[in-house]
Amino acid sequence: MDHIGGLPMFVATRELHVMKPPTIIVPASIKKSVEELFEVHRKLGGSELKHNLIGMEVGEEFYMKKDLKGYVIYSVKQKLKQEYLGLPGNEIKKLKLAGVEITDTKTVPEVAFTGDTMSDFITDETNVDALKAKILVLESTYIDNTVSVEHAREYGHTHLSEIVNYADKLENKAVLLIHFSARYTVELHWRCPYSLKRSHYDCHLSGN
Repeated sequence: MDHIGGLPMFVATRELHVMKPPTIIVPASIKKSVEELFEVHRKLGGSELKHNLIGMEVGEEFYMKKDLKGYVIYSVKQKLKQEYLGLPGNEIKKLKLAGVEITDTKTVPEVAFTGDTMSDFITDETNVDALKAKILVLESTYIDNTVSVEHAREYGHTHLSEIVNYADKLENKAVLLIHFSARYTVELHWRCPYSLKRSHYDCHLSGN
């Protein structure tokens, strides 16, 4: 319920920001129940909660965009241009009023979230901003040798050993590992490898 219970709020938030109705895919066996969940929220909240709900049977396929991996949150900072440094405040004000562009805009990746993904995310050059973000939230579904890397990849997930192997590609100040398999105990969740701990960024582990 921690995931599916949030669907109505997710749709309501998109409505609030005037975004197009989302497509939601659920097992066909629970589609009717999900429809009822939305109906209850419509009655309680008075929102339309428009969405496209698709029920899929076992063996059916649904195409998703290849570039759908996660997201990056950026901060946008304005910095006074080098040539204007040291000028009195009144001079800078005059330039600004005259329409002179006195600042440079710098966009900095602050937080990146991968979602469920394979380690290919780390090696994909198009994800360079995520790998340079101050904080990278990265899935690590499997963390020991009871599950192989091949198994993790077969189900679209990442194994901790892959993250260790690609540690030199992670330029983040902190890496937050999430989405651990329920097979692991709380104690195992804190097995952050020494090779990551001693690198130039912090390694933190979090439960699901």
